[in-house]
Amino acid sequence: MNAHDPRSSVIAQTSASDLIRTGKASKSAGDSLHTKSKGSSKPMGKGSYITRALVEDVRSRLNPRQRAVLADVGRLGVITGKQLQRLHYGASPAAGRLSRKQVGQLYQWRVLARLGWLSREGQPGSTGYVYCAGIVGQRLLDPNRSRYFPRWTPRPSFLRHAVAVSELYVGLREIEKKCAMELIAYDTEPICWRRYFGPGGSRSVVKPDALVVVGVDDLEYRYFVEMDCATEHSPQIIAKAKTYIRYWQSGREQAETGIFPFVLWVAPDANRAAFMIDALSTLPAEYWQLFLVTTAEEAVARIATGSIEPISNRKEVT
Repeated sequence: MNAHDPRSSVIAQTSASDLIRTGKASKSAGDSLHTKSKGSSKPMGKGSYITRALVEDVRSRLNPRQRAVLADVGRLGVITGKQLQRLHYGASPAAGRLSRKQVGQLYQWRVLARLGWLSREGQPGSTGYVYCAGIVGQRLLDPNRSRYFPRWTPRPSFLRHAVAVSELYVGLREIEKKCAMELIAYDTEPICWRRYFGPGGSRSVVKPDALVVVGVDDLEYRYFVEMDCATEHSPQIIAKAKTYIRYWQSGREQAETGIFPFVLWVAPDANRAAFMIDALSTLPAEYWQLFLVTTAEEAVARIATGSIEPISNRKEVT
């Protein structure tokens, strides 16, 4: 359970240029391979077919910053326009205008799709768009996949949860520039899921919201992240914790990586964190070493310094 050293098992970050790779795209329903008519001043219009030539035309138009934007959308799945601005453009008014212009182009070209609005408090509102990969963006990210999916209408609870997972990534990227921490990997669903054989040989899967790997000084820390939105009761929290216990007992993660990640619950506030510690500490004490609890406000700083302690009793909030 301690940090892993040496750093020989570092998970390498994938660059934006690697994610937006060339290649022959597979046919899919609604996809035409007819060449794009010449003379068009825009990559596409509403209702147009997504051809291979059109995708390559869009690829040629993307500047390095837009490629990096698409790479992070591909990594996270869902992200707000404000988060994209913080990651790739900066906080100044001029940076905001440039962000809106370039992200708007990506939306126009169907590289990105809009899922709705989110307010500053993380609720559905009218202060900023939430983005995912559009049809063209999906083909840029993975030209060999067999099917591509149009935008969907998510539930507000899904948006709040997904944006919270993205916020942790954005915060870690921001603090990485200011301290000795290195963000080695940030894998989201379903890449971070783990399949294993449970009791009696049953096929099981543990589904964290993210896997975070950071380097702090000469040590490597790994975390399975559970982003809590105060929607689950104690029995649900305990049941989820038991899935991690069974996975830990299987030994599969330790056999593959040499270390079992801490399971880090990120609560929206201190009261909820205390509630979660109270629930988790009803488990046998031998399992407490697996679990960490912190708040959304403190999560980035604590991960960056490796200063989160496992739960120890029902009243302690780390």
